[in-house]
Amino acid sequence: MIELNIPGRGVIQLDHLVCDVNGTLAEDGRLIQGLKRPLAQLSDRLTLHLLTADTHGRQAEIDKTLNTQAVIINKVNGAGQKRAYIQQLDAARVVAIGQGENDAAMLAEAGLGICILSREGLATSALKAADLVLPDIHAALEMLDKPIRIVATLRK
Repeated sequence: MIELNIPGRGVIQLDHLVCDVNGTLAEDGRLIQGLKRPLAQLSDRLTLHLLTADTHGRQAEIDKTLNTQAVIINKVNGAGQKRAYIQQLDAARVVAIGQGENDAAMLAEAGLGICILSREGLATSALKAADLVLPDIHAALEMLDKPIRIVATLRK
């Protein structure tokens, strides 16, 4: 668990890290280099959940590399499925990371929504829904590893 005591916002207790895959953790269906280690380092504090439509058909490779089992979502109503998934986990205890249009609802619903700018871009709806915006997935994972930075950014 990661506990954040944010002045003006209160205490947030995070148990789950829910990540979009394509555009967030992967580019063109391939895991972005250098993510295995920081994700493993967070695993003692957060349970990792991957949500994907598996657009490129390579999720099995990513799952094998990260020792995970992604949840495959429908390409038609991915936004609703992502929101429902984090609600089942107790959304207040979820940190969600994404960058696409279909990530906006989960970012808004999560206890902490982090939007990243990726080489695929950043949907303005995701930007507006997030609590934090970071330059890339590496910066987002580093922020979670050093959560006092989150407190410093979000305090009122």
